[in-house]
Amino acid sequence: MTSTKISWGTDGNRLIRLVTNETFVYVVKRLLQALLTLLLAAALSFFIIQLAPGDYVDSLRQNPKISPERIAEIKRQFGLDKSWPEQFGLWLWRILTKGDFGTSFVYQRSVASLLWERVPATLLLAIASLVSTWAIAIPLGILAAVNQNKLFDRTLQVISYAGQGFPSFITALALLVFAQITTPLFPVGSMTSVNYTELSWFGQILDIGWHMILPTIALSITSFAGLQRITRGELLDVLRQDYIQTARAKGLPENRVIYVHALRNAINPLITLLGFELAGLLSGAFIAEQFFNWPGLGRLTLQALQAQDLYLLMASLLMGAVLLILGNLIADLLLKAADPRIRLEDLN
Repeated sequence: MTSTKISWGTDGNRLIRLVTNETFVYVVKRLLQALLTLLLAAALSFFIIQLAPGDYVDSLRQNPKISPERIAEIKRQFGLDKSWPEQFGLWLWRILTKGDFGTSFVYQRSVASLLWERVPATLLLAIASLVSTWAIAIPLGILAAVNQNKLFDRTLQVISYAGQGFPSFITALALLVFAQITTPLFPVGSMTSVNYTELSWFGQILDIGWHMILPTIALSITSFAGLQRITRGELLDVLRQDYIQTARAKGLPENRVIYVHALRNAINPLITLLGFELAGLLSGAFIAEQFFNWPGLGRLTLQALQAQDLYLLMASLLMGAVLLILGNLIADLLLKAADPRIRLEDLN
């Protein structure tokens, strides 16, 4: 009995520490705020979509083979015969009670199943772009700061300005031309090859990676240019601080001064940008997925918008908002991990 009480007491203390932990409280608070944000975003998106002229059944009326009775039946089936507030209320109620995001008008399938198919492809492309961008831009930004105003720095500045100045669709078009010139070196259609199912598991991974090369480059160039310049600027600001001059005066090795003392203080603003980077990659994925026929969320959202597929479009926009919120939450937690002096409540 005594051991049982001790066990319960230990578990209770652990639970109390968890619930009162600053990080746990902050995450719970942010998730509750996210629910309200998603509700407002859903309502705003719904009524903006409804302001567009016409709806899905207007395109069906142009088909003489579809009778007015059938059109009326379709409107009743999808609830399009109801008022806007009623449509939104019923859609939201189905999500809260059944987890049902509705049925796609075009695909005649569950919206949730369509998102489940497409979101991994977009996340794969976005994460690959994020990793490659940070792995290249941050070291180059550090080298540019260390070699300020030298040939290497000036060359990188020209490249970064050019990268930021080119619109994403121009970059994608240029890569398509490059793929055509070098064909069949780089594939530009879909996510896999025709013989994908016949490959081994390792061959399937290589095949997907092969198809990802050009879309990832198209998605990364603008982000790379901006991140490299920000890294350079932040590190230059830190290198001018008095404590860096003091560290050098004490005879510390230059590499230790730069990569331990200076970079550690320059990295915080870059971590803050991480959440916004994820959102930017998701919006940029619309162009990359469309040009390279990548079966992701951006392309699905664009198709839903063109077809006025209401429930699919709403769910796609909500999924984008969820990924944006999660990206910002992860960035805040990484910022706290990188600098324990930061208080999470000050990041709101």
